[in-house]
Amino acid sequence: METLVTKIVSIVLSPILRIMEPDIKERIRSKAHELFLKYGIRSISMDDIAAQLAMSKKTLYQYFNDKDELVDTAVEIEIKKGKQECQGCSMEAKDAIEEILLMMENIEEQFRNMNPTVLYDLDKFHHNAFRKFQKHKNEFILDVVRKNIERGIKEELFRPEINADILSRFRLESMMIAFNMDIFPPRKYNLAKVTVEIMEHYLYGLATIKGHKLILKYQQEKKYQAHETKPA
Repeated sequence: METLVTKIVSIVLSPILRIMEPDIKERIRSKAHELFLKYGIRSISMDDIAAQLAMSKKTLYQYFNDKDELVDTAVEIEIKKGKQECQGCSMEAKDAIEEILLMMENIEEQFRNMNPTVLYDLDKFHHNAFRKFQKHKNEFILDVVRKNIERGIKEELFRPEINADILSRFRLESMMIAFNMDIFPPRKYNLAKVTVEIMEHYLYGLATIKGHKLILKYQQEKKYQAHETKPA
C-alpha cells in the first residue's frame, strides 16, 4: 500500500518539482553570487549558502557538484551583467565621454559593497573561473575600451595622437590595480572610490580641450541633478 501511495505521490509531484527546479537553481546561483561579491569567495562555504537560503546542504549538492561549480556560475552571472551594462552605456551615451561617465556610475554602484578579495580568491583557488574572467577582460572589455577611444577621437573629444591599442590595454591594467590590496588596503581605501578616481584620471588624460569642457559640463549637470533630487 505504501509503495502504491509513494508512486502516486511521485507521479503527482514530479511535474511540479520539474517546474520548481529551475527556480531553485536560480535562487542558489543568485545567492551565491551575492555572498561571494560581498564577503569574498574563500570566506563563504556551502554551509553558509545553504543557511542563507534556509535549505539543506544536501539540496545544494543536488543542483551543484561543488563550490567550484558555484563560483563558475557566479562569474558567468557577472560577465553577462557586465556585457549588458557596457552595451547599454554605449547605446545610451550621446558621445564617448558620456559613455565613460555612465560606466563610472555603474561601476561605482557595483563596487560600493564589493569585497576586493574576490579577484585574489578567484586567481588563487578557482582557476577555471579566473580564466573565464580573464578571457572576458582581455577580449570583450578590451574591445569596448578600444572602440570608445576610437569613437572619442572621431568626435574630437579625445586627442588624435592617442594609440588606441596601447591606451586600451593600459586601461585594463589600471582597472585591476584597484583590487591590489598591497597598494590599496581595504581598511584604508574604498574599492569604488579608488576605481572612480582612476577612471576619472584616465578620462582627463584622453581628452582634448573640447573634451575637458564637456567633462566639466557633464559633472556640473550631475551635481545639479543630485542637488535637485536630494530630500529637503
